[in-house]
Amino acid sequence: MTDLTPTPERPGLHVVKHSEDDPATASAVCRCGASATANGDAQVALLVQGWTANHGPTHARGARK
Repeated sequence: MTDLTPTPERPGLHVVKHSEDDPATASAVCRCGASATANGDAQVALLVQGWTANHGPTHARGARK
């Protein structure tokens, strides 16, 4: 399986939850250089919300202006 963990060369958001009983984990790296990791369902949800609001596609749109 390919490693989907984001890097500065391959920015993005990666979330893993192997089963309903396992805690989620996530990592994110943005083109702007910001990065974050999270462990646990609640923390991963917050990371995804922050990424969606401030980085990823939203951040890229703002950078093109």
